[in-house]
Amino acid sequence: MRAIYVDKNIPRMLGVKALKRVWPDVAYSRLSSARFADVGEPELPGPRWVRVQNLLCGICGSDLSLLQVEATPDIAPAALPGNQRFYLGHEVVGVVTETGPGVSRFRVGDRVVMDTRFQGAHCLSQEIDPPCRHCQEGNFMLCENASANVGPRGVGGGWGDGYTAHETEVYPVPDDLSDEQAMMIEPLSVGVRAALRRLPQPGQRALVLGAGVIGLTVVQAMRALSPQAHISVIARYPHQAAMARRLGADVIIGREDDPYEATAEITGAKLYSGMFGNRMLLGGFDVVYDCVGSARTTTDSLRWARAGGAVVMVGIKFAPLKVDLTPVWYQEVGLTGVYAHGSELWRGQRRHTYDIVIELLQTGRLLAEPLITHRFPLEQWREAIRTSQDKGSGAIKVAFDYRDRSVG
Repeated sequence: MRAIYVDKNIPRMLGVKALKRVWPDVAYSRLSSARFADVGEPELPGPRWVRVQNLLCGICGSDLSLLQVEATPDIAPAALPGNQRFYLGHEVVGVVTETGPGVSRFRVGDRVVMDTRFQGAHCLSQEIDPPCRHCQEGNFMLCENASANVGPRGVGGGWGDGYTAHETEVYPVPDDLSDEQAMMIEPLSVGVRAALRRLPQPGQRALVLGAGVIGLTVVQAMRALSPQAHISVIARYPHQAAMARRLGADVIIGREDDPYEATAEITGAKLYSGMFGNRMLLGGFDVVYDCVGSARTTTDSLRWARAGGAVVMVGIKFAPLKVDLTPVWYQEVGLTGVYAHGSELWRGQRRHTYDIVIELLQTGRLLAEPLITHRFPLEQWREAIRTSQDKGSGAIKVAFDYRDRSVG
């Protein structure tokens, strides 16, 4: 079984980070802790485990961050023991090809998408009873026993032929969804979870900062869940701007526009300038979704939100950030984060984010296929990664397509 993975080797990671300045492709060399290798065909390690053969898998920014060694060892998650090997690829739809004797949720031939497998272990996958409070409510990625290291871990991932997983780490796909729709369930769920974090009310103004695939899923989710909201999007590239408009954006702020001036014009806010280029708004958007997550965008997002408004951090960086947090107290702007998907309060009921996404796909209120712009076989993984990173290529979502082989 082929797989692309990254080992948690701090000395190698630090060496690669240092060499990247003079050798950009060092992440693909033998000096890196990333590998494209045959890891064998592991046996199912327990009665409640399944084997999945991949059909289609997207390339996600978090995968690229791990591959390109953008993480630093001083971030909070790095203090946890966690996994020592990260198999890349989680936006993946596949077919169950083997089940253990204790599996009750799936049969051979069922299509599934990866649920919590990439985020790490949780109470259910480790068969810890009673589960922690977060696992009890379905927010498995917040599990308090994630580093308990009880029982086995799966082998393989979406960037490869297949993987093994505990049956609670994968999710069933309805027959009426295409493989492309199924593959996009995971990234679309990030947009839905972000929108539900601080859903704008009818007539309120929202800003989506960043028009990559996650920003576009936030636009879709807001338009589906709060159709009367006013949505502005900051988009750097023409193809992103065009897609944002197609998915429901009202206003596009382009790379030639001044976003501070644009915020003042769109929202009626007052713009003030201080020394050294320092700028501040009184007034602004009701909610800002930062889908980049850099120090600059977080600082700007907090300044573009109105007093009492909110910033939802959707984009992530695997490094500490130097951010001006004064709007949090000076303007009482709320700052909250989003991690993947889980349990949502929607229409008065608790539901898995995936269930909401599936319903919105089935009713046509979320689109998946238009976001998948490029497909590659696994053998061309370097070209696929370069295409995904080159936004000038017109790429939105790049995918590995494994469907030219027989299932079994």
